[in-house]
Amino acid sequence: MTTGPGRTPFEQLGGEENVRALVESFYDAMDAHEPALAKLHQLDEQGRVSRRARDRFAMFLIGWLGGPQYFIEQVGHPRLRMRHAKVPVDVAMRDAWVRTMRRAMDQRGVNGEVRGFLETKFAEVADFLRNKAE
Repeated sequence: MTTGPGRTPFEQLGGEENVRALVESFYDAMDAHEPALAKLHQLDEQGRVSRRARDRFAMFLIGWLGGPQYFIEQVGHPRLRMRHAKVPVDVAMRDAWVRTMRRAMDQRGVNGEVRGFLETKFAEVADFLRNKAE
C-alpha cells in the first residue's frame, strides 16, 4: 500500500514507534469515548482494552501500512472477516470504530495526504467487516 511516490503509509507516519503510538491513542480513545466498542475486546483488570489486544492490532497495522510483517510472522494471515465473525459489527459499531480512529489520528497529528488516504482505507475496511445490517 503506497500513498505517494514510493512511500508507504508506514513511512509517512514515521515508522513503527509512531504507528504503535497511534494504536495506543486509538485504544485510549476507545476506552474513554466508546465503552460498548471497548467491551468487544479483551479487557485488563482496570477494564481497559488489554495489552495483548493493543499489541496484536499494532502488529497488524504496522504490516498493513507497509512496514514489517510481524502479525503474519507471529499469528498468520490476518483473515479479517474470519477473525471478526464472532463480533457483532453493525453500522453503529463500524461508525464507533471509525470515529475512534479519527480521534486517535487527531491526537497524533496525522494530517495531509496520508490522513486522507487512511480515512478512506479505514472506512472501507470497517464497512467490509460489517456482519449485521443494523
